[in-house]
Amino acid sequence: MTKAEIINVVSKSIGLEKVTVQRTIEAFMETVKESVEKGDNVYLRGFGSFIVKKRAAKSARNISKNTTITIPEHYAPIFKAAKSFVARVKSNLK
Repeated sequence: MTKAEIINVVSKSIGLEKVTVQRTIEAFMETVKESVEKGDNVYLRGFGSFIVKKRAAKSARNISKNTTITIPEHYAPIFKAAKSFVARVKSNLK
């Protein structure tokens, strides 16, 4: 499902104009991105969490050049689905 499809579904569901729904969804996504960029986690009860996870430094291989490189430690944004959300997906996709 694309963002445009989500906007259409939400617009029909709650009876608001698509432009209003689009601005709302984009503002929500921007707020989540800004919070995670600052290192703050975002928790949406019943849906999931957008968290910042620290990745340790590790070595990797460049197989085309046959060399070893070191990937420095870094932070990555992660989405972790809520248990209730995971359970619904598992039960509906059998």
